[in-house]
Amino acid sequence: MAAFARSAPCWVDVQLPDLEAGKRFYGELFGWTFRAGEGPRGEAPYADAYSGGKLVAALAAKKDGRMPTAWGIYFSTDDIVASVARIREAGGQVITEPVRAGRAGALAQAADPGGAVFGLWQAGDREGFQKQNEPGSFCWTEVHTRQKDRVDAFYEEVFGFQGTDLDESEVAPDDSDDSGADEAEPESSGFRMWSPAGTAPGPDTAIGGRSVITDAFPAEMPSYFLCCFAVEDCNRAAGNAVRLGGRISAPPFDIPYGRMAVLQDDQGAVFAVLQPPVSENGAE
Repeated sequence: MAAFARSAPCWVDVQLPDLEAGKRFYGELFGWTFRAGEGPRGEAPYADAYSGGKLVAALAAKKDGRMPTAWGIYFSTDDIVASVARIREAGGQVITEPVRAGRAGALAQAADPGGAVFGLWQAGDREGFQKQNEPGSFCWTEVHTRQKDRVDAFYEEVFGFQGTDLDESEVAPDDSDDSGADEAEPESSGFRMWSPAGTAPGPDTAIGGRSVITDAFPAEMPSYFLCCFAVEDCNRAAGNAVRLGGRISAPPFDIPYGRMAVLQDDQGAVFAVLQPPVSENGAE
């Protein structure tokens, strides 16, 4: 039995100009350790990241300076060829056709109708994350787009996601706390949570979401996926990111699901951190 349900997020990696600098930044920020590895198509250098001895992500050196410095999300599939066909049928674009990554598995890259890029992963020897939803590991992803109607229909058709629309106040950042911010994130105009097919849609089953890029952002800002990592202390993580040479895009703000901040590493890759809420009995 596969470790990941079909269409669930199962892997993240980041493309960086300076791999060694990335290892120093994320190693100190998240406590990650690294082991040299092979990239999805055998390219090197590539570093697998571990948290507490468990595989959580990877850092890759960019082969082409024109490639974006960005975190990428991969969704699980048990039939990558069929998934690619559905992407085309639903109006998406296939960037990289399915390709074997040795015995580890197979991957493909695509873009949704709004232009946001994501990956597909069909597991072989490597299932994906060995740890998630714990400090130092992946916990959430969301696509930011200007074409919410086309994009919602696309992900529901391709992945079978079931959507739950949230009220504005449930996800918007608190702009009153902007200390240390590079540029506060403008308020969104609606948010949808995604739950996998076959589950009761809602926050308890959600594995990702969709946010809207409003006109408050520059018109040239492309659609993108934001990857989020769990941390024990959001404020401290944001401060540490700045100390390590990164920047704060959206300062820490509270949501019903914890305390969140949007950050950039010291090479410009954007990611988020989330501190889960503490219940009355002290448990997260």
